[in-house]
Amino acid sequence: MRGAIRVLPPFTSRRHLPSRLARLRELDGSTSVLIRGAGTEFDSLRPYVRGDDVRSIDWRATARAGTTMLRTWRPERDRHVVIVIDTGRTSAARVGDGVRLDAEMEAALLLSALAVQAGDHVHLVMFDRAVRARVSGVDGEALLPALVDAMAPVEPSLIDTDWDAAFAQIRALAVRPSLVVLLTAQDDPASARGFLGSLPALTAHARVLVGTVTDASLAARTAARTTVGEVYRAAAAEQTLADAAQVAQAVARAGAEALADGPEDLPPRVADRYLALKAAGRL
Repeated sequence: MRGAIRVLPPFTSRRHLPSRLARLRELDGSTSVLIRGAGTEFDSLRPYVRGDDVRSIDWRATARAGTTMLRTWRPERDRHVVIVIDTGRTSAARVGDGVRLDAEMEAALLLSALAVQAGDHVHLVMFDRAVRARVSGVDGEALLPALVDAMAPVEPSLIDTDWDAAFAQIRALAVRPSLVVLLTAQDDPASARGFLGSLPALTAHARVLVGTVTDASLAARTAARTTVGEVYRAAAAEQTLADAAQVAQAVARAGAEALADGPEDLPPRVADRYLALKAAGRL
């Protein structure tokens, strides 16, 4: 009797979730944002305390109360977070004990688990030149099972990603996304030209984070120079790091924010940046 085994993403970055959820509860509850941003809504009034920003003083409430009153704000809910996982040829590169695609899926799962608890709507598309997986319109407890089920059969495709078509998918998923997270490998100036050329059209309408899984051993290789072979490997590692820094600068000039880290560290780093944007009222 024949059968089939479906291997789901392990979601090992789940271990980072409790600490991030605790920070989210602080942000949504006891810790209020004092300055209103694009991603905040009015929460409450409280008495002024020395050190508070005077721009948050509510003068009408102060006149009524007879003491200086301050407005506080809380992060908005119902924001749309669109996660794009690049399944093109760069996702097949090995980093650590797996390939880039594995770490990108881990980052997507951790961010999604956090965002859905924050009351935001998460959309996922895995794309190279065609849609390999897509999840949209799923909220609450059903989201993570839908994501891992969609991710399970996806493998890296050894082709270059069509970024114009990928960004068209983003527009189809959410008319006005609040945050777009692009999980890709943009660390070579020559191959990143198409991506960088399409990026400004996206950053004009949404906040964009570009997450890249890097080889954590590169920095160590630059320090080892005992043998001739190590000198050549150090030079290659330094060139790779310099190329990645050049692309990151170009991403920033295009209006996005570049995050790069090893496969173990990128998922919590993306989650932390999401929380920081919430805390600053920018999401």
